Amino acid sequence: MEYQWDTPKKSRFIVFIIFLLALSSAVLTRYAVLMLRPEQNIPRRQLITADRGQILDRNGRILAIQTRFGNVTVWRPQTGDLNALAAALSPILDMSEAEIIDKITLSPTDFIYLKKQVDRDTFRKIDELAIAGAIDGVSIEPVMGRIYPEGALAGQIIGFTGDENTGLAGIEYAFDNELRAKTGNSTENPGGVTGNQVVLTIDATIQYLLEEIAEKTLRENQAEAVMLLAMEPRSGEILGAATMPGFNPNLFKESGEQTRMIRPAVWAYEPGSVFKVFSLAAIMDSSAISPQSIFYCNGAYEHTTNLGERIVINCLGAHGNVDARKIIIYSCNAGAAYASDRMSKTAFYNDIRKLGFGERTGSGIPGETAGFLRQPERWSERTKPTIAMGQEIAVSALQMLQAATAIANDGIMVTPRIVLQIEDADGRNPRKPSVPEPVRVLNPRTAREMRSYMADVTSSAGTGYRANVDDIPLAVKTGTAQLIDSKTGRYSDTDFIASCIALLPANEPVLVLYIVIIKPKGSSYLGGRIAAPPIRESAEALINYIGIPRGRNPVASHTGTIRLPAVDIPLITDIVPNFSGYSKRQLLPLLLRDDISINIKGDGYVVRQNPPAGTALTPNMTIYLELE
Repeated sequence: MEYQWDTPKKSRFIVFIIFLLALSSAVLTRYAVLMLRPEQNIPRRQLITADRGQILDRNGRILAIQTRFGNVTVWRPQTGDLNALAAALSPILDMSEAEIIDKITLSPTDFIYLKKQVDRDTFRKIDELAIAGAIDGVSIEPVMGRIYPEGALAGQIIGFTGDENTGLAGIEYAFDNELRAKTGNSTENPGGVTGNQVVLTIDATIQYLLEEIAEKTLRENQAEAVMLLAMEPRSGEILGAATMPGFNPNLFKESGEQTRMIRPAVWAYEPGSVFKVFSLAAIMDSSAISPQSIFYCNGAYEHTTNLGERIVINCLGAHGNVDARKIIIYSCNAGAAYASDRMSKTAFYNDIRKLGFGERTGSGIPGETAGFLRQPERWSERTKPTIAMGQEIAVSALQMLQAATAIANDGIMVTPRIVLQIEDADGRNPRKPSVPEPVRVLNPRTAREMRSYMADVTSSAGTGYRANVDDIPLAVKTGTAQLIDSKTGRYSDTDFIASCIALLPANEPVLVLYIVIIKPKGSSYLGGRIAAPPIRESAEALINYIGIPRGRNPVASHTGTIRLPAVDIPLITDIVPNFSGYSKRQLLPLLLRDDISINIKGDGYVVRQNPPAGTALTPNMTIYLELE
């Protein structure tokens, strides 16, 4: 018997089929829209499991380390009341409600980065709000980022990374390929392989001492900037390079370009009378003059060219008869200029180039300048005597350090280095970055003669007597240079550079110190008055720290091998431990924990903590530690 459908049942069935087809069509359409939508419009959560390598000082002190951050994201289709959402997020993100609303409503895409690289304490608060349903459409994208435990210490040298954890400045930029986490497919670390460690030649303690002295010098002289550097001349290793004003890489977005500049490498300037050490050494080394050569200074260098042009270069005083020693002791412009007349301009140029001026040192610091030294065919009749006294040539502080190694090392010049070695993530397989080989540029006798002249600069007759240290001889040269006025193109009557260089001990130097004070506005601008005292202060501090033998200190000898004890990490179980006495270095590994947050303030050792020891540990607890 054939079954007959009645009309109502047949109509309901047709309606159901139409509804089913419409629903399927809608689902397929939505799926196609999502698949074809640009990738940046799809909400995503990123998880990076590999770490960027650490940056360490020469003693293993951590200067840059990886940690976990979070990017606060918004998926606009899921947001509800924007006013309520902005009110909830404003105090947590330190953004105004209007700023939050504008960022969401004005975005060209539905997926929005509201704020990048917030700390774990912040993104935990956001997670709590999200779980409570108070901020629909807001989530956290976990990312890895950098923290700099020593804050502003050596900030310009270390540099910083950007939002994608890529190096943007300093060592972070120059050695980005070494530090960057490598992709990998191992079962132990599917996200990648931790990047290499970069170990600097910098000693964090020396860096701190130099920054303290540089900041004091900046303040007392109302200067625009101060550079203060310390280097071991035999190896070329830079032990400290302070530049003030400085900046904190943790807060690099709040800093300006000038404070982030690695001035010792990238800023070129006329060195002034400190350069006489190198110009006189070059002239003496060529045998154009001898230590016994005599020149007469009546207060100025005077010369009439074949074309009848009269050249006059003033001196600070009428020094009478001067030899090379007295030219250095009195910083006699006229004597240096007359000495340069004994040498052809081509030979003088070539010998200045041999000392490293006019080209980059090869230190590996990014953005390094070659300075400025014109080809001799472009020199005027005035150029040679002017270069001899430290003008018409632009140098970097690194070039000055490099040339000083030739004086310190009996004529052998060594390239400055800022990176000691590169290591695997576990500290193994160290390798040194490539730098130019040491090269002989002066006769040993010339270098030793020049050191003896510089040692006399600290006598009562010399311009550098304020740098004198009682019981250890220093080889010193001071300098004062006028800056070019950018408006007039002439030398300024108000803007100067005061500087001082020192080798110590003078007989066999193991340390080079160099300070440059830019645009001092205090009571004086002369290098002998304002640059020599901080050199003395630096020498006193570093002589004691390094252990350079001196008259009032006993000398202890040892094998040269120092064994450091393993660093203990505070053990955290189900209660908060007693952190009292722990150092910042011991605490740093705790910053990588996911179950708690550690908030560290200050430097030194823990003196206070909150919550107190013995408190029951709770998930996502924040422990505050104050160090002194």
